[in-house]
Parts: sequence; structure tokens; C-alpha cells
Amino acid sequence: MQKGKTMILTYGAICIVLNVVLGTAVSALKIPLLFLDTMGTVLMAVLFGPWWGALVGLLTNVILGITASPTAIFFGIVNVAVAIVVGLMARKFNFMKWYIAVITGIMLAIIAPLIGTPIAIALTGGLDGSGMDIIVLWLRATGESVFASTFISRITGNFVDKIVTCLLVVFIVSKIPSFLKTYKGSKNHAA
Repeated sequence: MQKGKTMILTYGAICIVLNVVLGTAVSALKIPLLFLDTMGTVLMAVLFGPWWGALVGLLTNVILGITASPTAIFFGIVNVAVAIVVGLMARKFNFMKWYIAVITGIMLAIIAPLIGTPIAIALTGGLDGSGMDIIVLWLRATGESVFASTFISRITGNFVDKIVTCLLVVFIVSKIPSFLKTYKGSKNHAA
């Protein structure tokens, strides 16, 4: 039992680092349509379930709120929602099938902006310093509302980002030795 908890905590720490490092690197490079800031959350949710994934997501945003920008804390709810959706999909379906990962990515691409857009507007007026600001500003210049501009830019980026993230997690999980996949509530433990 202790070995299982140690493994989960170790994975959790690694997944938080993945979220922070990948998210920070992609943000610094201002790569449009890509964030990779939920990679660890998705990985944790696939391997150990939605609640462990949610904890990783929430702790990621708290750490980013302390180290990078206090506004990151408010987006923790988006990371939690990502974990819940992925974790439930992994419990119900075999996430290791590429089409399940793609379907999950599409679901996330819609859900994350629905939650994140109002937060972004309340905190920063819809601009967050990412490469997606170009789309927001362009849409605002064409007469779109702040909400529509922010939502459209977020959903556009999320369609690419969340699908790529889910597919990368399938690849990562396929490379993890089976004895290191212990979560029995997921259909992926035997993958």
C-alpha cells in the first residue's frame, strides 16, 4: 500500500513539473495554438483517475500563481475540469486508442474555453500575453465583442493544443512499463 502511495505522489510531482515546464516554455516561445500546460494533468488523470489529476492541475496553478503570475491561480478550475473529463473518459473507455484521445481532446477544447474565457475577461480583459492575443486583437478590431474574441481565440488554440496533448499522453503511457501503471479504475492499466 505504501509503495502505491509513493508511486502516485512521485507521478504527481513529475506531472506538476511537466505542466509548469512545458507550459512556461511554450508560453515564452509564444507558439500559437499550443500551450501544453495540461500535459501532466492529463497524464495523471489517465494513469490514476480524475481526482489525482485534479489535484495535480490545482497544485500546478497554485505553484504558477506563486512563481509566475497570481492570475494563474484562478485558472486552476480549468485544470481541474480537464482532469475530471480525462479521468472519466479513461475510466469508461480505453484512452490508449487514438480516437478516444482525439474525442477527449475535442471535448476539452470546448470545455476549457467555456470555463477559462470568463476568467480571462475578468482578470485581463481577454489578453493573457500568449501568442493567441493576436487573434483576440484582430477579432476585436473587426468588431467582435470581448467575450466572442476571447472565446474564439481560446477554442481555436485549444482544438490544436488539447488534441495534441491527449495524443502525446497516449504516446507517453504506451512507453511506460506496465508494472509502473497501477491504477485499476482506468481501462488503461493493462495497456
